[in-house]
Amino acid sequence: MRLTGAMTALVTPFTTDDRFDERAAKLILKQQLDGGISGLVVGGTTGESPTITEEEKQRYTELALEAAAGKVPVIVGTGSNSTKHTVEATKNAKRWGATHALVVCPYYNKPTQEGLFQHFRAIHQEVGIPIIAYNVPGRTVSDLLPETIARLVEIDAIVSVKDATANMQRAMETLMLLDAKKSFDLLSGDDFTILPFVAMGGTGVISVVSNLAPADTAKLVAASAKGDYAVARPLQTKLGILSKALFSTSSPIPVKVGMSLLGLCSPALRLPLVADDKVRLTMKEALFAYGGLLPAVWA
Repeated sequence: MRLTGAMTALVTPFTTDDRFDERAAKLILKQQLDGGISGLVVGGTTGESPTITEEEKQRYTELALEAAAGKVPVIVGTGSNSTKHTVEATKNAKRWGATHALVVCPYYNKPTQEGLFQHFRAIHQEVGIPIIAYNVPGRTVSDLLPETIARLVEIDAIVSVKDATANMQRAMETLMLLDAKKSFDLLSGDDFTILPFVAMGGTGVISVVSNLAPADTAKLVAASAKGDYAVARPLQTKLGILSKALFSTSSPIPVKVGMSLLGLCSPALRLPLVADDKVRLTMKEALFAYGGLLPAVWA
């Protein structure tokens, strides 16, 4: 499966007594697919990956695969700062039936470019599932550079990069290096820059804001890819205002609160993440300003 269009980094719903909420998960998956989302990402940062168990991730993956019915990719986050642990988690994702693994660059231990190359090569060699490298230096303090991406693509170790640098020059350099690699998909990991990213040749986005507005996010990517900027520009502006609220504090705190306001899941987070009255007010105001999302109870 090619990785194109708007894909959602799904929140992981919990019950108020801190269990994985299957009922809410099914509701969220339906909302996403009905909205035209072209990929489902389970167990990423937005899904509170540091605090969910492998059993919870497996069940969410099974539900996503059932809902997707082979029509869109189901991508599972498997990255860690240990290559050995990442290999085992990626093997699990493959065994569960995931179409791709999303592997974040190792964090905290600050690998060199050669270390990053060896890390992704080892996962590819030991598992053999299509890998999306997730480059988010603001969280990991490691940065997968275009030259290293090109080396990894050359040996088929990765099929895609989720670029969350918000750096258009970086995206351009990566695309220039990989121009001949027609099977490589460069994805934005930044909701504020979907339009320019896709307009310059990126194939889509792995999005946070699409949890709340899947249909508009899908329309934005499609319009940007077609060069229909009369449609794309106002959607980027509108979604950008909502995205600002989503990153008013540590993600995924605001998006989980927003999903609860939409009646899709409880606002329950796992420690050390907590929501306060300020973020609740911020999200309520943002959803009112956005329009067309809030259920009748909030209208």
